[in-house]
Amino acid sequence: MALNFANNNSLSAITSLPASISGGVITLLQTQTASSSATIDFTSNIDSTYDSYLFKIINCHPSSDEVDFSFQGSTNGGSSFGVTMTSTGFSAYHKEDGSSAGVGYENQLDQAQGTGFHQLSYDTSYDNDHCICGELFLYNPSSTTFVKHFKLRVSNNHYQNFELDSYGAGYFNTTSAINGIQFKFGSGNIDSGVIKLYGIS
Repeated sequence: MALNFANNNSLSAITSLPASISGGVITLLQTQTASSSATIDFTSNIDSTYDSYLFKIINCHPSSDEVDFSFQGSTNGGSSFGVTMTSTGFSAYHKEDGSSAGVGYENQLDQAQGTGFHQLSYDTSYDNDHCICGELFLYNPSSTTFVKHFKLRVSNNHYQNFELDSYGAGYFNTTSAINGIQFKFGSGNIDSGVIKLYGIS
């Protein structure tokens, strides 16, 4: 093992780790790029290979104004999306001109045994320089014993020039394997943007 140290005593390079030290590995499985796309669907690579999966949402821009970005799961490889879920969410906000700010529970970011799409964000602006970015974690989707938990954190531009920092969590209330995830805006297309799928071991 070779360790290199800079003058400020920071660690600059590690070429190997002792076998007794373990750490998680994040593997990129798929990248999808939107171009006036109605949805972005992940219907492969979500299986028993990994215990956890991460979706990274990067600069997704809507074609319509004041729209919600959302997701749902599938148990049939993407033939349908509408798994029963229970979820919750809250957000912090700050207006661009500094005139308003706060944090609180957001009832539009939750469901109680619903089959609709779960909102990652709400009222996203379609201004040319506005978008949504964030992360969605899905845990043990191939389990046939337990429900499937998820958690998320998303940053988006609200159409009234607010920054929204939204948090959410919930579970798909099924013991069937979740093997597909779909993302979409509430209306209009995903004008542009990238979503990456990673497996976490």
